[in-house]
Amino acid sequence: MKIKAQMAMVLNLDKCIGCHTCSIPCKNVWTNRSGTEYMWFNNVETKPGIGYPRQWENQDMHRGGWILKNGKLALKAGGRAVKAARIFHNPDLPAIDDYYEPWTYDYGHLISSPTQKHQPAIRPRSQITGDAMRIQWGPNWEDDLAGVNKTGRQDVNFRNIEHAVYLTFKRVFLFYLPRLCEHCLNPACVASCPSGALYKREEDGIVLVDQERCRGWRYCVSGCPYKKVYFNWKNGRSEKCLFCYPRTEAGLPTLCARTCVGRIRYVGVILYDADRIQWAAAQPQTQDIYAAHLDVMLDPCDPEVTAAARFQGLSPNVLAAAARSPAYKLIKQWQLALPLHPEFRTLPMVWYIPPLSPVSGAVGDADAFSAIDRMRIPVTYLANLLTAGDELPVRRALQKLAAMRNYMRTQRVGDSAETQPLSDAGLTAGTIQEMYELLAIARRKDRFVIPTSSGAEDAPLYPEQGRCGFAGCSPD
Repeated sequence: MKIKAQMAMVLNLDKCIGCHTCSIPCKNVWTNRSGTEYMWFNNVETKPGIGYPRQWENQDMHRGGWILKNGKLALKAGGRAVKAARIFHNPDLPAIDDYYEPWTYDYGHLISSPTQKHQPAIRPRSQITGDAMRIQWGPNWEDDLAGVNKTGRQDVNFRNIEHAVYLTFKRVFLFYLPRLCEHCLNPACVASCPSGALYKREEDGIVLVDQERCRGWRYCVSGCPYKKVYFNWKNGRSEKCLFCYPRTEAGLPTLCARTCVGRIRYVGVILYDADRIQWAAAQPQTQDIYAAHLDVMLDPCDPEVTAAARFQGLSPNVLAAAARSPAYKLIKQWQLALPLHPEFRTLPMVWYIPPLSPVSGAVGDADAFSAIDRMRIPVTYLANLLTAGDELPVRRALQKLAAMRNYMRTQRVGDSAETQPLSDAGLTAGTIQEMYELLAIARRKDRFVIPTSSGAEDAPLYPEQGRCGFAGCSPD
């Protein structure tokens, strides 16, 4: 058993209001340079929809992630021989139009234009070519279902669902899906890079790009099934979400988590057995990957696990943070959070709590569980998004959320709290109270349990800035 620590994030989709407050600070801090105009390390999509970039979930088109080949894991886009043959032409690479061509406006023209009969107007201009352009797509083009009547039919999560029924006005549904790099346990981007520029940090599992080794082959872009690795067209190198590692090393949450006004994000440490990653990712049935992924995660309160982790060199502050991790509680202890598209076999570490939604017609408290099948958001759609089509984990998570909501409501309005729904969901009153405190009223210190870097106090970090970060940031 080889124990490692991994930074993980959980997002509660039941509370996301689609305000995009998480995306703006990330954009301003990490992608404010020339060549990064089209990059959004964190973006918020409206589901249903094809997302950003276009149809990123359709791996028949983009060929990202892993597949099983003769019982062994293999990159879906092909191994070394295939990459060598396509080194100068990658047919699986998304084009700029799949993201969007970034644009700006000549605002100075409004005040510098000569006197004329009509008020001056400004036209969008490409930030790549500088030419006037017509805007036809954007990073959040489908916000609040805009245009989903045309693009929704291409949403792969409508598998085994009649999409035309749920895209009509009376049956339509929507929820918001914030996305960032998954910092996977089995990252396909790292395996796809011919130069070895992408790597997974030993101390916290954050996946980074070494800008000095990157040669711009862009196989990491096509290899990532979540399309969260980008190519900087200005300097010819790849860039991606850093999980704000300069902040996490100091015990601070990521910018997207810190600025979230809905308080939907939880950040914590999870201990896992690195020796079982290949076993979990190579499950013959894609619906079994979720359960295997949970088995890879270790109980931080188990004395044997703690002793083995200490023997293998994990610092005490990491073990203490893992024991209090909100991510572990939501992912494994309560099994409320689910992974995004586990069928990609990358074992992602950004998980999502599925959203509850209104039911069709009035139901009583006794029918709360049976009403899950009558929720506006189809369970099958959520299962295709979060559990490779397996509806049981989704139903189990929704039942627990519904039981918590019903129990806390009966306590607040003075009715007698029924315990039968709790037992049906496998919960106790104490567990419900703990879930409620974390999901509804938790303070920042409970939502973000992040250990400081073990060497932060021993050595100055200033001389190390820029070593593995973006080009042009070297202290020299």
